Amino acid sequence: MLFGRGNLLMRAVIAATAAVFVTTATAGSTSAAPIGIEKHARAGSFEELWVPSSMGPIKVQVRWAARGGSSALYLLDGLRAPADHSQWTSDTDAVRQFASDDVTLVFPVGGHSSFYTDWYRPSSTNNQPITYRWETFLTQELPDFLAGYGVSRTNNAIVGASMGGGSALVLAAHHRDQFRFAGSFSGFVNPTYPNWNLAMRAAMTDEGNFNVDDMWGPTSDPAWARNDATVQIDRLRGLPVYVMTGNGVPGVADLSNGFGNTVNAMGLESMSVIAADIFRDRAAAAGVPARVDVINGTHTWPYWQQALATARPMILAALGV
Repeated sequence: MLFGRGNLLMRAVIAATAAVFVTTATAGSTSAAPIGIEKHARAGSFEELWVPSSMGPIKVQVRWAARGGSSALYLLDGLRAPADHSQWTSDTDAVRQFASDDVTLVFPVGGHSSFYTDWYRPSSTNNQPITYRWETFLTQELPDFLAGYGVSRTNNAIVGASMGGGSALVLAAHHRDQFRFAGSFSGFVNPTYPNWNLAMRAAMTDEGNFNVDDMWGPTSDPAWARNDATVQIDRLRGLPVYVMTGNGVPGVADLSNGFGNTVNAMGLESMSVIAADIFRDRAAAAGVPARVDVINGTHTWPYWQQALATARPMILAALGV
């Protein structure tokens, strides 16, 4: 049933995927790296930081914990991640949702077409000057930097939308010492599924002319399986996991998107729901509890805002906040 539906959809959605794992701020003060003794941010305030990394300085937007607590929630963007802000801050009410919660919200900025992973080399099709090293940044450089502000290296949660969804699960699977909860909203959580690589290639070419081969190599390379949350399901055992996807049926939230964008969002979500179904079935077969919700909706931000609201009590419980 599952695979038959995927074959029927694939011809239509590879073209739609070139429109992409969609994703298109609030102002705040900007700080460089803390030096020496721990810096203390003003509880509940919003700030923009520049974090040193092997890729060069990376902007990170943060909303500090309401009462100075040490827990953190990382929120990852989609394929079209803007260079100047996180879409979680502009296209959702994430900051308002957690306004009274004692958890720091961490919004990494940039990384379009990166899949938040460590690439083998710079993209060869767009003269990329650096090699993406997003896994290293999110699991080593950024937590080390935030520790200078009193943020825990080990009591974190991570969620992502679209491109960031599968990445959130993979990062949590491989870094269980850092993350206590993982959530994927409309994520493509099984890139090794037949022909998924073609959709990814089309999407990454459209968004910046990036070359998927420079990311994980040919599909026979072990990097593909390592970055497949469904393949890595056993590594998620014991971790609270929430996967949400729409079923591709548009609703009121799609009215302002326009016809073309809505058609693309329907196609992308038709792929996402296949991925979620496969993940759910694999998790059940492996005896790994994971909550998987399929709702009416498409591949766009209002539904991911809704998913974050659903996940919020799970996140707070996992962090002990």
